[in-house]
Amino acid sequence: MAISSRLDTTRVLATVLLPTLAKGVIVRRPGVLALAEKLQSDATAIGTMRHLRDKYGHEPVRLRITGRSVAMLVDPTDVGRLLTQSPEPFALATKEKKAALSHFQPHGVLISEGADRERLRELNERALRPENFDVEPIVRDEADLLTRHVMSTGELTWDSFAQAWWRIVRRIVLGDRAREDTQLTDDLKALRRHANWAYLRPRERGLRERFEHRLASYRPALPDQVPHWLFAFDAAGIVTMRALAIGARGAHGILESARLWPTTPVILRESTIATRWHGTWLPEGTEFVVFTPFFHRDPDRLPFADRYAPEIWDQPRDPAIVPFSAGPGECPGRDLVLATAGAMLDTLSKHLTFPKLTEPLPATLNHFALRMPATAVGTRVS
Repeated sequence: MAISSRLDTTRVLATVLLPTLAKGVIVRRPGVLALAEKLQSDATAIGTMRHLRDKYGHEPVRLRITGRSVAMLVDPTDVGRLLTQSPEPFALATKEKKAALSHFQPHGVLISEGADRERLRELNERALRPENFDVEPIVRDEADLLTRHVMSTGELTWDSFAQAWWRIVRRIVLGDRAREDTQLTDDLKALRRHANWAYLRPRERGLRERFEHRLASYRPALPDQVPHWLFAFDAAGIVTMRALAIGARGAHGILESARLWPTTPVILRESTIATRWHGTWLPEGTEFVVFTPFFHRDPDRLPFADRYAPEIWDQPRDPAIVPFSAGPGECPGRDLVLATAGAMLDTLSKHLTFPKLTEPLPATLNHFALRMPATAVGTRVS
């Protein structure tokens, strides 16, 4: 069995897990992300994961953590197995995930189990089909306003992009009536900040009830599932802004942005029974950790690790390149997110051009700090 030394366990905690938590798993912390970019902390974390694989081989590496069985995956095939065999015997509803998401969505599909999960998963897949939403006209409306603003100021910033993005999201998910309801999304952001602390912060019942009441006024049939949709769209906005910074276009560009800078840096699964890995048994209740930046940017496996490579999405891929997760736990809103983000990317790119980040692309990119000088291209219809 591959059991890490105490020194290597400390190294994983110090350079992989704790920095990921500090940046904010549920909502990003701007100050910490700025420091992480300065230090290029993800490059350090990827180096740690390469060290684990080189030292211990390809089986899961079990950390020396008292009272818990925690295993870091280092092999792409193992990642494929873990995700394909969810939720049994690898449950999505881990203790940590429940503690975090219960702050704003205690009945969401991500932390449901058994028959409830199957029912909610089917409901979400059916509700989130792109054909159920009038995406392109909404994106065009808001992208046109953003284009006008950028042309007047000369640059695109995260703040201006995020305001337009959230108007799009509220209109798509909740209807045009919610376009200006910034209070609703501000309340969700506050709840998500609390969720970053998981067990360590008491739940704000009053704030959550206010948020749920406002949400039910727009989506009375599905108020307990919609927070997850909004949560996913936040990550999609980050991916879209970063895609603009590398000159990407269309759905492949969105996928590449999410590969290069995963918005879900850690995928967790918890075994419901003892499981066998490369001849070794790991006990029931083992928490398996997939650190996605390592699998997406490993230079030993991927010749395109640090460059924009949209061509990889037209061919069979490494099973551990999973920007939307994979298997039964794949994001049910994947196609809707790609349609929305791709439309935003393409609409802005028709009217504006931005300097591209140079390669090799940085391992950590702080989207909050992006200020992209813009130049008008073509002729925009008023």
